[in-house]
Amino acid sequence: MSRHVFAHARAVLPDRTVDDALLVVEDGIVVAAGPVVPGKVPAEAQDLRGALVMPGIVDTHSDALEKEQRPRPTVEFAPEFAVASFEGRVRAAGVTTMHHAVSYQTNVYKDRTIERSLELAAAVRERAASGQALVDHRLLHRLDARDADALKVLRDTLAALPAQDVPPLVSYEDHTPGQGQYRDLDSFRAMIQQSENLDAEGAAAYVRDRIESRSSGLAQRLRTLEQLGSWARAGRVRLLAHDVESAEQVAEVRSAGAAVAEFPTTVEAARAAKAAGLPVVAGAPNVLRGGSHSGNVSAEELIALDLVDNLSSDYMPTTLLAAVLDLAGRGIVPLHRAVSLITSGAARTAGLDDRGSLAPGLRADLIVLTVHGGQHTLRMSLLAEETQDKAEAPLSFARLLAGAVTR
Repeated sequence: MSRHVFAHARAVLPDRTVDDALLVVEDGIVVAAGPVVPGKVPAEAQDLRGALVMPGIVDTHSDALEKEQRPRPTVEFAPEFAVASFEGRVRAAGVTTMHHAVSYQTNVYKDRTIERSLELAAAVRERAASGQALVDHRLLHRLDARDADALKVLRDTLAALPAQDVPPLVSYEDHTPGQGQYRDLDSFRAMIQQSENLDAEGAAAYVRDRIESRSSGLAQRLRTLEQLGSWARAGRVRLLAHDVESAEQVAEVRSAGAAVAEFPTTVEAARAAKAAGLPVVAGAPNVLRGGSHSGNVSAEELIALDLVDNLSSDYMPTTLLAAVLDLAGRGIVPLHRAVSLITSGAARTAGLDDRGSLAPGLRADLIVLTVHGGQHTLRMSLLAEETQDKAEAPLSFARLLAGAVTR
């Protein structure tokens, strides 16, 4: 049996933060977490000297892998390299469970194709099965609700997936301008004008063309929701409703079988989702930027109203830790509540009941960090598998510290 003891840490527990804590991990499982008892610190304990220790981060939605593969319009790396490269970035950001958002859609503006997404998904699954990954790689399947071909590809993909511990996450999305994320057309036009280097007239024409080109897909949107709902009710998928904007829309997707409300665009939608028992996901970049880049509701406002269960990185994993430390530092919510948004709350969103808290019986995914001058520095990150006493367990810093590796 492997045993790792960490002492004199500032530990974020489910219901409070303990300034002088002891954490005991055995075979990758937390067995004790609480205040240090003077005179009873085990001799083998590693002294964390007041560093902050918390559960590893669970990111439920990140499409940043796309940019890792194609950092510039004319530059593309192999999917396998992109996954390995991105893995190091997210591990350094404190993420131990990553849901990569792969998109079943063709979107020239966002440089997305179904074929490229399938290649990335295959590379993610291959890395996850290698036994050498630095994070627990998982997938979030993003489906364009108006694309019939995308629904067929998703159906085939889900049918071919091996058995999983939880149903795969599927996000039902419609990014047609004028509703959802882009319901504020003025903000969308301004974004297009800047990103595409257009004049005002060109940006307006772009938006009109985008709306017109997708108008024929409205009937498909209804068929897509019906199909996804049948899979959700049968337990084949865990359905997330993306960019809900009204109580009526929340009721529609809830009736269809949605289990999560992702990025509600209004307070009304967030309230309706909470009232319906749906976990609510907001974006960490929204918190750090002080508002939505699309002109939608502020994530901080929703958090202050106790309407958010989970922050995801959306497109920038390093924002997760920074956002929760910022929220706690400014007194918006207590530290343990802020941390729950990227740990236990995120785990519940994903349907994972084995992680997300420093509590006995749960996975010992954990991170250690210090904070100075308003900025944090990650000092250590561990997956549960890295502290297990198994020959095939990957090498880890904790095992080296414990003398588990010899020449």
